[in-house]
Amino acid sequence: MKNLFIRNEKEEYWVQKAQELASEFKKTASIHDIEGSFPFDHFSMLKDAGVTALTVQNEFGGQGLPLYSFLLVQEEIARGDGATALCLGWHNGTFIQLNETEKWTPVMLEKISREAVDYGILINSAATEPKTGSPARGGKPETEAKRVKGTWLISGKKTFTSLAPALDYFIVTAWIEEKQGIGEFLIPKEADGLRIEETWNTLGMRSTRSDDLILEQVRVPSEYLVSMKGEAKKKLPQAWLLHIPACYLGIASAARDFAVEFAKEYQPNSLPHPISDIPEIRRKVALMDVELMKSRHFMYHVASLWENSEKRIELGPTLMAVKTEVTNAAVNVVDLAMRIVGGHSLSKGNPLERYYRDVRAGLHNPPSDDITYKVLGDMGFKEEA
Repeated sequence: MKNLFIRNEKEEYWVQKAQELASEFKKTASIHDIEGSFPFDHFSMLKDAGVTALTVQNEFGGQGLPLYSFLLVQEEIARGDGATALCLGWHNGTFIQLNETEKWTPVMLEKISREAVDYGILINSAATEPKTGSPARGGKPETEAKRVKGTWLISGKKTFTSLAPALDYFIVTAWIEEKQGIGEFLIPKEADGLRIEETWNTLGMRSTRSDDLILEQVRVPSEYLVSMKGEAKKKLPQAWLLHIPACYLGIASAARDFAVEFAKEYQPNSLPHPISDIPEIRRKVALMDVELMKSRHFMYHVASLWENSEKRIELGPTLMAVKTEVTNAAVNVVDLAMRIVGGHSLSKGNPLERYYRDVRAGLHNPPSDDITYKVLGDMGFKEEA
């Protein structure tokens, strides 16, 4: 079926490339899931195809894909392996964020961008901590940074560090007492005192290897304090986080397709035809398709608004709503797919079992439902100025 959301030849090219990669990832996704191993093989293919430089600016040698185009690719990759897509989204989304907010110096942004193009480096933020939880909830990090002889000395612990075994750089938040603020530090993987503690043993998204990052007196040059929280040149909502719903939308689409193919082929001896001819089965397929239609139209429409709007600052609550609605719809779609396939869907050898576990992780990615509903609820009772 033709993708109605593709707008131009460049998007067509990258969507097709993503589909080819997804078909390869699908062959080994279950192995990585069972073993809880990071998909280095998938990322080797992504780097070779130039996908890890998709959102790097053209002037630095990247493809310069905007948000909307990035989401198209993200959704397709997730059809092959959700964990790979989520990891890729954190990396590529970081460049969209940095380009839009301009919160890093031009020199540092160019350095990292060119390394992404020339060497395929991978980068992600490490901000969540055991006691403070997600930074979206506003807690002060316990990780601390102190200035020592023209350098920064950083100590602390971060959790949920996706891509941990494969990252070349970690963007770490830390409290700076002398500045009375939260700084973001760029820390290379080879820094002394940095180590990964293999703690990731979860129900879903197992191969993201979102292990703990341990920082013990890690020393970095002064310029590796890349930004201070709240001091970005352009203060914008985090539209780049739409990579999260795009990922779970892809997983849900894969579940829908599997269920449809199963229904066309499965014919119990109690029936003279495959179960695809049963009205109730068709009703469930229709319900899945409606959920997917609503989600795609909502997400891509908002992404289009973001690219063309002069009022980006006002889109924050809408972006949050997209994440909440799409991830919950994705859970519903996978549930319907499993109801079509029946008890077979619970088998470890059935991809629906993995889709079911992976898709639920979206409920816990930022922003969480309760934060979204609070923001929207407060807006509903806000008095007119």
